[in-house]
Amino acid sequence: MEVIIQPTPEDCAAIGGRMVRALLDRKANAVLGLATGSTPVPLYQELVRLRREEGLDFSGVTSFNLDEYVGLPGDHPCSYRFFMQQQLFNNINIRPERTHVPNGLAVDIKAECNAYESAIQAVGGIDLQVLGLGSDGHIAFNEPGSSLGSRTRIKTLTRKTREDNARFFDSFDEVPQHCITMGVGTIMECRKLLLFAFGEAKAEIIAKAVEGPITSMVPASALQLHQNVKILVDEAAGSRLQQLDYYKEVFTKKPDWQRAGANDDA
Repeated sequence: MEVIIQPTPEDCAAIGGRMVRALLDRKANAVLGLATGSTPVPLYQELVRLRREEGLDFSGVTSFNLDEYVGLPGDHPCSYRFFMQQQLFNNINIRPERTHVPNGLAVDIKAECNAYESAIQAVGGIDLQVLGLGSDGHIAFNEPGSSLGSRTRIKTLTRKTREDNARFFDSFDEVPQHCITMGVGTIMECRKLLLFAFGEAKAEIIAKAVEGPITSMVPASALQLHQNVKILVDEAAGSRLQQLDYYKEVFTKKPDWQRAGANDDA
């Protein structure tokens, strides 16, 4: 695990963008795992810039999103399919048929979850997975107490998560109570993980996830066991890390080619 602290979310996004570019430069048909919410927006803005200004090619890329609300159609303004279309897919040259988001309207949700897992396996797994971090330590929608070996499945959202996400809806009551989400075990099989967190509100949970005990009550703490994970945080989100100065020293002493994302070693 490598912790990278930068002054702003935009600085973190620039590093994340270089890592994505390094991957696509050596593997044009890479499989990207994508996240939603406000946290990955700076990264998606950077990827759009790389496409428009530097010609970064997404035509061979396949993508899988972490999750989707149960009961929302893909054209609902609060669905994650809609979010991805607006924030990224419509603004890069990725092929629509290669973008995958769980179907929140699936009649047979268990079958949908199994099919999602099979689709990931059919393309050889996910090369790079983008992650955000919930204020209670969840990754994707794996709420506290989720099995660290879990697979794609339906989950009931906690009241805390629904309150956090209510800002995207007209009211709290409109936030769905259920979702389809990749499991922690599914995420841990991705070859590289990039977790982003910004702001003082995420400082305590970042410290628990990175430096605390590995526990299902903080699902993100499972990432400590992954062999290739980068934690990208701004100064505020990293402010409670006990080894803060060490993390900064490690990054500043890296050669430029490693900082650019060409090195896959965590």
